[in-house]
Parts: sequence; structure tokens; C-alpha cells
Amino acid sequence: MESTILFYFLLFLVAFLYASVGHGGASGYLALMALFSFTPEVMKPTALLLNIFVSLTSFIFYKRAKHFNWQLFYPFALTSIPMAFLGGMIPIDVLLYKKILGILLLIPVLRFLFFKNISVEEIKKSNLWLSLLIGAAIGFFSGMIGIGGGIILSPLLLLLKWTDMKKAAAISALFIFVNSLSGLAGQFTKGIHFNNEMLLYVVIALLGGALGAYYGAQRFNQNILKNLLVLVLMVAAYKLIFLMT
Repeated sequence: MESTILFYFLLFLVAFLYASVGHGGASGYLALMALFSFTPEVMKPTALLLNIFVSLTSFIFYKRAKHFNWQLFYPFALTSIPMAFLGGMIPIDVLLYKKILGILLLIPVLRFLFFKNISVEEIKKSNLWLSLLIGAAIGFFSGMIGIGGGIILSPLLLLLKWTDMKKAAAISALFIFVNSLSGLAGQFTKGIHFNNEMLLYVVIALLGGALGAYYGAQRFNQNILKNLLVLVLMVAAYKLIFLMT
């Protein structure tokens, strides 16, 4: 019972923090499910379904705050959507899946530790072909592993200096939404498994996501909570890479 309550609390926390920076939270949900010994067959579709609800909620708040840039967004989505569907159709060995996921969980750790408050003073013009290539690559791995891809796209947008923090969050939120839908559709072609408490997970994630998106689109200092999330991600990554065989 105590472990169940802890899972619900951490699920709310993950949704809150990821939505505050425009993400759906799939990598965080996968980390939690790995820590609580969910099977990969349940982990992938569950993370994508939660992603759909939380990322859409996050996008709505950022869009209302006028942070969204359609011209920058659409080239990524153009290639990521079909590739996420393709990735979702591809079966992957359970052990290999866990190792790849463990490595990918280190990306949000870097995101929360080193990309918290990046100031992009001079915005550069985006490159169409590079955007299409990035979208295809992220989309494929998103569908295959069960993430939305925003945790990878967001830092890339900032490193390339194509936009600022708030707009990167808005773009990432919608990017995650469309990728998660596509990846989940791809997984449906191979059969899909959900936990019996899936509806409760959605409600908890939606509440956390709505609050996180509201505060993230405004101003909110979350350093203590982010440090807790980083700890959870690092423990899950260690478990997946070194302890699971």
C-alpha cells in the first residue's frame, strides 16, 4: 500500500515538473515504472498515453501565453509523425530495451541540471533540412522506446539557438503530443497492454500536468523538486543499465 501511494505521488511530481517545461513526462513515467518493476509491454503504451494527455495540457497553457511558433514546429512534425508510427511497430528485445531506456533517461537528467535557465540572446534562423532530419530521428526512437521526444528536441532547439526557453517548451509540448499519438498507433498494430489502474494514472498525471503547465508558462522556482526528479531518474537509469539482466 505504501509503495502504491509513493508511486502515485511520484507520478504527480513527474507530470508537474515535465509539464512546467513543456514536456509530457514519458521518460519520467518510464523511470518510475522501471523502479516499480513494470514490464516493458506495459511501460511503453502507458508512458505514451500519459504523454498524450499531459503534453496537450502543457501545450494549451503555453499557446495561450503566446509562446508557440508554428513555422519552427511543422518541419519537425512532418517527418517525426510517420517515423514514430514506424518505431512503434518495431518489436525490441526486452534486455536491449532496458539498456537503451537507461541511457535515454540520462538525457532528462542533463536537461534539468544544465538547461534550466538558458538565455538565448540572438535567435538564429532554423534550417529546414536539418529540422526534417532531427524530426525523423527523434520520431523513430520515440515510437520504439515509448517517449515523446521533447526531452531531446527542447535542448537541441536551445543549443542551435533557434528559439528561447518558453517557445522551445511550447514547440516541444505539441511535438510530444503528435509523436505520442503516432507511436501509440504503431504499437496498436502489434497489440497493446495497459495496467488495470490506467484511468487513475491518467487522472493523477493530468492534475500534475495542468498545475505544472500553468506555473511553468508563468514564473515558478522548482529547483528542489527538480533535484528530486533528477535523483529518481538517475536511480532508474542505474537500475536499468547495471542491475537488470
